[in-house]
Amino acid sequence: MRIFSIDFMQYRKKALLLSLVCILASVGLILTRGLNLGIDFTGGNVVQVEFEQSPSIEDVRSALAAVGQGNSIIQSYSDRGIIIRISANEEAARKEAVDALRAKYPGMQVVRLEKVGPVVGAELRQEAMVALFLALAGILAYITVRFQFRFAVVSVAALVHDAAITLGIFSLTGMEISSPFIAAILTIVGYSLNDTIVVLDRIRENWKNLRTQGIAGLLNSSINQTLSRTINTSLTTLLPVIALFIWGGEVLRSFSFALLVGVLVGTYSSIFVASALLAEWWEKAPLRRS
Repeated sequence: MRIFSIDFMQYRKKALLLSLVCILASVGLILTRGLNLGIDFTGGNVVQVEFEQSPSIEDVRSALAAVGQGNSIIQSYSDRGIIIRISANEEAARKEAVDALRAKYPGMQVVRLEKVGPVVGAELRQEAMVALFLALAGILAYITVRFQFRFAVVSVAALVHDAAITLGIFSLTGMEISSPFIAAILTIVGYSLNDTIVVLDRIRENWKNLRTQGIAGLLNSSINQTLSRTINTSLTTLLPVIALFIWGGEVLRSFSFALLVGVLVGTYSSIFVASALLAEWWEKAPLRRS
């Protein structure tokens, strides 16, 4: 039972303006500052080593910094083993890093050396874009069949909004974008879509009240009816994501940060982007069979 009702549609024009400004700012950041692409996209070297005793990540980074590789990604996979991702493509840079570690840890053993070429990185970027495009196209087709075309368009617009702002925040913070980030974006798309579908499904159930409530009243009623579910889902999702961001380690940091941003932005877009766009579209061009 709802104790209060919020007039969300009263703020829809301001919310849409805010979203537009955020999207333009994100595009501007991406064009001017660019994205900090990891070696999965740009190419680089992967070095897997094992030590006689458990090493300190700070000491390992200090040794790498001495040869200009202090920004390398360092991941522990066992008590004595680590994987180092070096952004430099040159074999000489990899050799310098290994020699610097051997000088500090004489008993170190190199388990694996692997080079990721820029061609592989370009293919990964292309495949990531194709995967996202196919996901959005499939979503557009499904919602058109399940609901109606307008619902599908505003849902996809909300998803593009979420992805664009997430990329803009990554550009602003300079956080590295690697393969887990692509998984995070697709997860965000699924999460945000699920939240939007719940609202749209309630809108469809209440569609019979359109003539009496009007489109704004209908949307407000539907959003308020699902608001507790939206808040509960967002909070229960945010708690483990925050824990993953704090304690998940360096490799999972970009993944968890993207999810953290995506859950917040996705919750917002379900109400203030998808529903607001539907209200504006309906008021400007209502269907004849309303």
